[in-house]
Amino acid sequence: METDSRIFVAGHRGLVGSAICRALEKQGYSKLLLRTHSQLDLADREAVRNFFRQEQPEYVFLAAAKVGGILANDTCPADFIRDNLEIQTNAIDASYRSGVKRLLFLGSSCIYPKLASQPIREEYLLTGPLEPTNRSYALAKIAGIEMCWAYNRQYGTRYLAAMPANLFGPGDNFDPKSSHVLPALMRKVVEAKLSGERRIVVWGTGKPRREFLYSDDLAEACIHLLKLPESTYRSLLTAETPPLINIGTGEDLTIRELAELVARVLDFDCELVFDPLQQDGTPQKLLDVSRINALGWKARTSLADGIRRMYESVRSQLEPAIK
Repeated sequence: METDSRIFVAGHRGLVGSAICRALEKQGYSKLLLRTHSQLDLADREAVRNFFRQEQPEYVFLAAAKVGGILANDTCPADFIRDNLEIQTNAIDASYRSGVKRLLFLGSSCIYPKLASQPIREEYLLTGPLEPTNRSYALAKIAGIEMCWAYNRQYGTRYLAAMPANLFGPGDNFDPKSSHVLPALMRKVVEAKLSGERRIVVWGTGKPRREFLYSDDLAEACIHLLKLPESTYRSLLTAETPPLINIGTGEDLTIRELAELVARVLDFDCELVFDPLQQDGTPQKLLDVSRINALGWKARTSLADGIRRMYESVRSQLEPAIK
């Protein structure tokens, strides 16, 4: 992947896509193909095929997706499976038809069984039942992995699927109904500070363990993968196993510890109250990242530093919105 290669970042305004764009620009890549939803609806098959036919991207970062937290996934499962299947099917097929050299499909650690052994290795895919609250989203992402693998085997494409840990960073979603746990906690802390409230209600028991990855670290990992030498990259695309690689920090903590950390980083002394009537989700999702570490990449941003950087990047928009 040369600095003048034509690169399509699908979903460039989202948490992942925007981080990939920042990293590409920082590394000197000058021919980024970017389209907003109004300019290109990825759920429109003909529009996607026309875009690929006209623009001829050489590399694709498929970061576009419908995403949300536990409440959104549990209440709108049809939306999550329909929208994600349409987006990824159109983009992957159009990439094949236009001769894209390499494609990176972004998924999620929720693809793995709810009770998978820890840490979770790539080969644990499809070895047990999924977490019910995000089953539809997970199945869509599993279908994307399978599609990349099938196209590689049948058509000789070179598509790789990356499964990151729970992500956070600039451009995250802070909506109380659809956000993931970390931005939701940050919003609650900010709301409490502004209102003078000393108690914060946290969904669930606080016992589940989660691994968190800063979005800029993920972006560097994604670029690292698509820049791998041909022989190394080829070794990840075998006919025997799905073209799948985990991306994470290799460390996790409980939701209680996370809530305490967010409050501490934002310099707020508060009482945490846990609501056990709300669902906990998967007990633990710690990824085995030995494979990508062996390829020369490791996460660089600590969780505390990432939370601090995230807060500073959104503070000027988040606090007025809450007020």
